[in-house]
Amino acid sequence: MSRPRTQAEYLARLVPPSVAGLNRRSLLAGAAGASALLGTGLLAGCGDSDSGGSGGKTVSMGSNASDPTPKDVLAKVSAAFKTSSGVEVAINTVDHNTFQENINNYLQGKPDDVFTWFAGYRMRFFAARGLAGDVSDVWGKLSGFSDAFKKASTGDDGKQYFVPFSYYPWAVFYRKSVWQQHGYQVPTTLDQFNTLGAQMKRDGLVPIAFADKDGWPAMGTFDILNLRINGYQFHVDLMAGKESWTSDKVKKVFDTWAGLLPLHQPDSLGRTWQEAAQSLQQKKSGMYLLGLFVAQQFNADEQDDIDFFTFPEIDSTIGAKALDAPIDGYMMARKPKSEENAKKLLEYIGGVDAGNISVKTDPGTLVANTGADTSGYSALQKKAAELVGSATEIAQFLDRDTRPDFASTVIIPALQQFIKDPTDIGGLLTSIENQKKSIFTS
Repeated sequence: MSRPRTQAEYLARLVPPSVAGLNRRSLLAGAAGASALLGTGLLAGCGDSDSGGSGGKTVSMGSNASDPTPKDVLAKVSAAFKTSSGVEVAINTVDHNTFQENINNYLQGKPDDVFTWFAGYRMRFFAARGLAGDVSDVWGKLSGFSDAFKKASTGDDGKQYFVPFSYYPWAVFYRKSVWQQHGYQVPTTLDQFNTLGAQMKRDGLVPIAFADKDGWPAMGTFDILNLRINGYQFHVDLMAGKESWTSDKVKKVFDTWAGLLPLHQPDSLGRTWQEAAQSLQQKKSGMYLLGLFVAQQFNADEQDDIDFFTFPEIDSTIGAKALDAPIDGYMMARKPKSEENAKKLLEYIGGVDAGNISVKTDPGTLVANTGADTSGYSALQKKAAELVGSATEIAQFLDRDTRPDFASTVIIPALQQFIKDPTDIGGLLTSIENQKKSIFTS
């Protein structure tokens, strides 16, 4: 695939064919499994705020922005919205992973008027189940979004259910000062990457910071290895249940990963991504494969010391141009207490003023609205935007590109089992394939 010529062209590639081709019936088929998976109870503290009727002055927001920087962004956006509209936002913040794990029961219970979520399969899944409100009329008032962003916000019925706010690429991050001190060079092949990791070990560094306590970070490693080894189309077809996990292609991904594990930070299943990022920030680790949001763990005076490179080439016929670049944003409950205020808030969130707040506050994401003033981007953010622009294929991330029940009940425990014991890859992949067949045919 050629390099995209325009922003609209590369953003269009944010929506994988595995998602674009789904219909309502195929999504509804797995509802029972997803319900069992995604939560055993309602999210604590959500859905209880008195939003009032359509004429009230309060709107409730269910938020997974539990980390300091995104939490600060949402607080500033909410304050600015109150100033412009007179409507106060009652934010119910829940730990990011708890929010995701309980989202199904949350949406079927008493959800907040507006809630944080993601573009991709997961947005379409809940829209198709009737667990989200139609915000097509909000989109009629929005500007600054390409057709690609609108497509990423559209359900199978052609209506919009999502308002994008930010996005970010995944890459290999490092500190310039550490690399300059040791004379490291950016690797362009897997052999060079392994050689660099071995040198970092000799220099007393942990080559690759790594954490998977919360289950999702390791998905990024699987994604990039599969994209590099087997290419984008195989990857999205695997996510859609169209390819076998017991194939030699998938086995090669895990064999390659097993060879890299000695370079990874040990005891990763007991570590959060923030703790791994802090080891990079403290110059104890040499590299970290993560999203741009890793910059949130660095002090303001350290931002210029962060750099990154895209994961190196493994197969020259495939190259190194594909990457993960997920979109985060907001949705509306199917029956909000205050639909009028909820839509006002979503219109504000999708506007330029909210985008400008994000640019000024969060060094770890890129703003979705193209009308926002990005002159305040750091060098890191500018480079990240260029990386996304140069990508030939863009995935949303494993747990957003496949069924939520498959990602959570099968992939998370399987990847953690592999990290714990990478010696029985064949048995692991057979187990994944058997469970996949059960889930995707249910």
